[in-house]
Amino acid sequence: MTTPLELEAKSLPPLLEVRDLKVHFPIRSGILQRQTDVFKAVDGVSFSIPPGKTVGLLGESGSGKTTIGRTLVKLVTATSGKVLWKGTDILPMSEQEFRPLRRRIQYIFQDPFGSLNPRITIGRIIGEALEIHFKEMNASERGDRVASLLRRVGLLPEMGGRYPHEFSGGQRQRIGIARALAVEPEFLICDEPVSALDVSVQAQIVNLLQDIQEELGLAMLFIAHDLAVVEHISDSVLVLHRGKIVESGPSREVLEKPKDPYTRELLAAVPRI
Repeated sequence: MTTPLELEAKSLPPLLEVRDLKVHFPIRSGILQRQTDVFKAVDGVSFSIPPGKTVGLLGESGSGKTTIGRTLVKLVTATSGKVLWKGTDILPMSEQEFRPLRRRIQYIFQDPFGSLNPRITIGRIIGEALEIHFKEMNASERGDRVASLLRRVGLLPEMGGRYPHEFSGGQRQRIGIARALAVEPEFLICDEPVSALDVSVQAQIVNLLQDIQEELGLAMLFIAHDLAVVEHISDSVLVLHRGKIVESGPSREVLEKPKDPYTRELLAAVPRI
């Protein structure tokens, strides 16, 4: 039976819609580096993400998952297609036009250490985002906001004076989440945010992301190759193979009763105890 909330969610327009997205990279060879072929990293991908929902993007390494995520925030240039944010195509936008939307669409990277400036404290790292997007805030207000964000992700406010190398991998990922939340986003792109962490820490970060989503009503694209994590956190799943979506649907349905041979191969490759 469909609940009133589910009916309401179905009637809402998508927050983000991807239409026939293609990202091709030239392959060059020879002394003159002439183009001899094209690598189709993403080849005609279409999907949508409703407000407040999590879509899992699942596939093996090299399938094009991260390329899709980076294209959505214009870190990678699309070859063709459309990426509609609340109905407006963001791909043709200049950096200046897209800058206000960077506050609404935040990216959580796979490597928390590589995405944090090692030369400044984490309080400064989080505070920089506030300085850029909330110019009306004074130093005291920024300090209070940084302390609140650190508490929200399970860290102590006094840790704001430490540097990234003084934290564990799980703590650094919490810092990355706090930085993303600082600008009050509506949509998070989580690019394998737990793959570099210990299993016990993975569960903590996934549960933290779920709590934040429920509290703030965020939409998420969760990129991963771990089937258990994707099933746990996602409302629906997209299975990506060689730049194409080969299967999609509710997460439990796709992962318990896969229809595509590639999805079945992924499931068969998971060790079972």
